[in-house]
Amino acid sequence: MKVLIVGDLTGKPGRDILEKYLFNNRKKYDMVIINGENSAGGFGLTPKIADKILKLGVDVITSGNHIWDKKEIYPYLDSEERVLRPLNYISTTPGHGSTIVETKTGFKVGVINIQGRIFMPELESPFLVIEEEVEKLREETNMVIVDFHAEASSEKIAMGWLLDGKASVVYGTHTHVLTADNKILDKGTGYITDIGMTGGFDGIIGMEKENIIQKFKDALPTRFKICKTNLRLNGIEVDLNNETGRCENISRVDIGIDELE
Repeated sequence: MKVLIVGDLTGKPGRDILEKYLFNNRKKYDMVIINGENSAGGFGLTPKIADKILKLGVDVITSGNHIWDKKEIYPYLDSEERVLRPLNYISTTPGHGSTIVETKTGFKVGVINIQGRIFMPELESPFLVIEEEVEKLREETNMVIVDFHAEASSEKIAMGWLLDGKASVVYGTHTHVLTADNKILDKGTGYITDIGMTGGFDGIIGMEKENIIQKFKDALPTRFKICKTNLRLNGIEVDLNNETGRCENISRVDIGIDELE
């Protein structure tokens, strides 16, 4: 089966290019996963925006530390199992850290969202909880995909090796920069350190550059604004063997909006 996984969707520009891409290409994929924690103006996700993304043909929306930026998402996370928050928050936190989705083409796929700790908020160690969760999902399906939302490349690479042969794909999100290390690890797990960003690339990780540059100069608070120019969609395409759960191909996606016209 073929899966499209799209990097951090940033504001309306990111949503617009995703919609345009899926309008022409959704039928190519058995499943689509996107990271949506920056979909609402660059910070957070709302129920209205989540519903719109799911209606585009997206099967699962993952997230990260910014999922909590819009308070109205809290009850929605309890009711909508296709929208995930990181697994390693405490058990009383709203929402779910994993889900199993049956695609329209008849495949069952488990998806786990988990968050790193280096340069990130202190949570339970992802390395202490992830293996048990993978094994739980593998009781129903041998295809398990992990979004590791983390800052440090070393932490992401370590997670890839920990889950080699246990998960089908381990990919990083959060840094908004598409890395060039996509590969299949020794025991058949597809891996990449970060799948990049979907939004405006004439700024700084999806935001207009002027205010951010000034903040680096004077360290004063400033309001970030979404970059609306040079729209690109980043992510990966993966081919999974539905009998073994192994990844047979993992390739980067980097497409400009002008390439879709």
